[in-house]
Amino acid sequence: MTIHLVGDLMILAVTIRVFGRDAVTLLRHLAAAGVRVGVSEMSRRPHDGKEGR
Repeated sequence: MTIHLVGDLMILAVTIRVFGRDAVTLLRHLAAAGVRVGVSEMSRRPHDGKEGR
């Protein structure tokens, strides 16, 4: 684990501790939105008409 990941996990733990279940719900919605964006980017075709690599 890198020090940045450890710091992010500590901030996440404090956020969940302070805000409780509302923070968990918000994080789930953000994660779902990120997955949707990632899937749409992967399935998007290039604009120039080529198939890609």
